Amino acid sequence: MCASVKYGSRGPALIPRMKTKHRIYYITLFSVVLLGLIATGMFQFWPHSIESSAEWSLDRRSVHDAPLVRIPVSSPIPERGDLSCRMHTCFDVYRCGYNPKNKIKVYIYPLQRFVDEVGVPISSTGLSREYNDLLSAISDSDFYTDDVTRACLFIPSVDVLNQNSLRIRETAQALAMLPRWDKGMNHLLFNMLPGGPPDYNTALDVPRDRALLAGGGFSTWTYRQGYDVSIPVYSPLSAEVDLPEKQPGPRRYFILSSQTAIHREYRVELERLKEENGEALLLLDKCSNLSQGLASIRKRCYKGQVYDYPQILQESSFCVVLRGARLGQATLSDVLQAGCVPVIMADSYILPFSEVLDWKRASVVIPEEKLPEMYTILKSIPHRQVEEMQRQARWFWEAYFSSMKAIGMTTLQIINDRIYPYAARTYEEWNNPPVVKWSSVNSPLFLPLIPPRLPGFTAVVLTYDRIESLFRVITEISKVPSLAKLLVVWNNQNKSPPEESLWPKVAVPLKVVRTKENKLSNRFFPFDEIETEAVLAIDDDIIMLTSDELQFGYEVWREFPDRLVGYPGRLHLWDHEMGKWKYESEWTNEVSMVLTGAAFYHKYFNYLYTYKMPGDIKNWVDAHMNCEDIAMNFLVANITGKAPIKVTPRKKFKCPECTAIDGLSLDQTHMVERSECINKFATVFGTMPLKVVEHRADPVLYKDDFPEKLKSFPNIGSL
Repeated sequence: MCASVKYGSRGPALIPRMKTKHRIYYITLFSVVLLGLIATGMFQFWPHSIESSAEWSLDRRSVHDAPLVRIPVSSPIPERGDLSCRMHTCFDVYRCGYNPKNKIKVYIYPLQRFVDEVGVPISSTGLSREYNDLLSAISDSDFYTDDVTRACLFIPSVDVLNQNSLRIRETAQALAMLPRWDKGMNHLLFNMLPGGPPDYNTALDVPRDRALLAGGGFSTWTYRQGYDVSIPVYSPLSAEVDLPEKQPGPRRYFILSSQTAIHREYRVELERLKEENGEALLLLDKCSNLSQGLASIRKRCYKGQVYDYPQILQESSFCVVLRGARLGQATLSDVLQAGCVPVIMADSYILPFSEVLDWKRASVVIPEEKLPEMYTILKSIPHRQVEEMQRQARWFWEAYFSSMKAIGMTTLQIINDRIYPYAARTYEEWNNPPVVKWSSVNSPLFLPLIPPRLPGFTAVVLTYDRIESLFRVITEISKVPSLAKLLVVWNNQNKSPPEESLWPKVAVPLKVVRTKENKLSNRFFPFDEIETEAVLAIDDDIIMLTSDELQFGYEVWREFPDRLVGYPGRLHLWDHEMGKWKYESEWTNEVSMVLTGAAFYHKYFNYLYTYKMPGDIKNWVDAHMNCEDIAMNFLVANITGKAPIKVTPRKKFKCPECTAIDGLSLDQTHMVERSECINKFATVFGTMPLKVVEHRADPVLYKDDFPEKLKSFPNIGSL
């Protein structure tokens, strides 16, 4: 094949002519580039709104490059903070709206340099490093939005962390000039050092209308419960010093005081305690023989002996945190970092994040007037409790105090929980340090609102040698649609279970587990074979429950996965004549327990029963062969604070063929012991966790005169 070459009038063409389709392509590309350059130029010189959607970042624009804003003398001043403000009166929750992640959106105002009419800044320090870190952390978080129209919460870039550096009137005027201020509605201010001499008010003196205040020194007089957020006073000193975590336990000193500017009356009293208790108490002060500077700040002295600070705090079990000119003290953060239990003496002080943190687990709060009794009070605390408090104190610092980021994120999470309470963190999430979790189980307290239906439940049948009734129970349970697995706990070491060929034929896996000892607690052992979240504990003589009753019980449990959901209901009563608790098995309108002879629960409670049951309850149950069901009711009620749920109207659960010899629970001595169980368990738990309710769950149509085919659970049974 030959290629044809065209010749022009002047010979062959050296440069081929561009094809038409290529010419159009290059012309189009050139046009797009040209239009892009024109648009970019127009954007650069077009006037922008102060609420630009450009992402907030100090990296892009330093404070010195921020636009200058002059505040006219006549600018309006916000009203002083309204002490009556609450979330339902001074906060517009409708701005937050609904979002699938249940997370508020936070907008940070662009940086501006506010000055008065003569050019004097409103702050002597400008933007502090701490506030810079705080805003940067928020801008990097999931809370941040650069779209002002989507924002639920607004944070000014005006730094009011330290009131000492502020001009009060001009700062208030600067806040009022913010374009979305609207009398402070949905605005959040961070302040750690409120007040000033001579009064040192416990809240920021800057007039702020209805703005929320995250404050570092609130008293009960200035704190607006459920509206403001009490935050710690950040300690940059402790953040710069790496204090490795120290194992809880006894320390060299019992009590240590390290504050340098405490009131003379307190120091005199501490010196008296030092004289009485000798080396157990170390009373430090600033070093007068060292030159001023960073080195002296990190030192403390006692009678000429120099100690490194904050390292010395790790050498004491308890560390005193007294009020100074302000209620909030950075010393609290130093003490927590050292794993030293803070002894807080600051009357009316609202502890940091006390809305969600249980400070009783990490500190000792003593009224100021009881300072002379401090040593005696602390000596009365058991050693094991002190170790737990040391561990909790360190974790509080790591999680909530260690950085401006931690403080900022905790503050926003607290506000977020108020706005989306149904998705709020639980007490356990806020206060329990993360531990190595069991790989196969999650706490039902943290499950979705309703667990999925598909996995079904595992039926755990405890048996000894009642073969006939056992097989009848298995046959009936196998008819339940949601049954996933059958697990038979064979508690007889002297007799082997029947041969495999004799067992009922069922459509789900059936596994027999032989125990090493005949213990009632074996029914609550966390067997590896239990792979579902839901467990049905059932005795081998509960042959009267229908498949509809069992399926309905499972459906109820799915809506309340943190509860015991069962069939036989029982009650505890206070016997005024005997002065103790009494077990009641008669039919009443009230119920405080459901027996685990037939009950659904989450498998998490198997782990708690086996490994975390308080005191000697588990051993007592196994020794007396009684009350394992009462123990489980105590455990679940103590963990959840909730009552069990009785389902369906059935009250009779006795096995018709069983005699008193066969039925363990039919023995009269057995019944007397159950009252003793309740009293013993209440003593071990230190409280009575059982809750009495007048409540029963029944299918909606079970008593209505409707055709059976219209009812989801037609065979519910009777009393």
